[in-house]
Amino acid sequence: MAYSSSLTNHFLIAMPGLQDPNFARTVTYVCEHTEQGAMGIVINRPLEVTLGELLAQLEIPTDDAELQATPVYQGGPVQTDRGFVLHTAGPSYDSTLGITEEISLTTSRDVLEAIAHGDGPEHSLVALGYAGWGGGQLEQEMSANAWLNGPASDDIIFHLDTGERWLAAAQLLGVDLNLLSGEAGHA
Repeated sequence: MAYSSSLTNHFLIAMPGLQDPNFARTVTYVCEHTEQGAMGIVINRPLEVTLGELLAQLEIPTDDAELQATPVYQGGPVQTDRGFVLHTAGPSYDSTLGITEEISLTTSRDVLEAIAHGDGPEHSLVALGYAGWGGGQLEQEMSANAWLNGPASDDIIFHLDTGERWLAAAQLLGVDLNLLSGEAGHA
């Protein structure tokens, strides 16, 4: 039975008042949300590491200059030494979680090898680490107004400029984050 209030395939959009340095002004794509907790990938925090550098560390050769210059993202504060590839659906890899019919998450090396050789998924976002919440933790943070949430958009994940993702994700909900202050009000 599916978790009735699951936020899987939703964006978590940090409210302007969220001060946690791991999540301030972030958009997190929720890959899985059950009663046991949630996990997601932050999609708008590029690291100073490029995919070319990461592939070189893993001894995976590629001649694709555009691919080599692609940023790797800080997916969240958990397991920051582990790679997570959010990608459009297609071939299945050794360790792939199908999130929707269009989006999957793979944690095995074979997806990086396929990307490097030009026969990987059509679109991908490579991240180090992930965001995780224990059972009930995310719900508690949402009730404290730390996050906006709404349906995810492949276009924002894979095509929009990184710096525009936070505002664009909120605009999907009709919210202009520029108009919200970081102060919580109580009537």
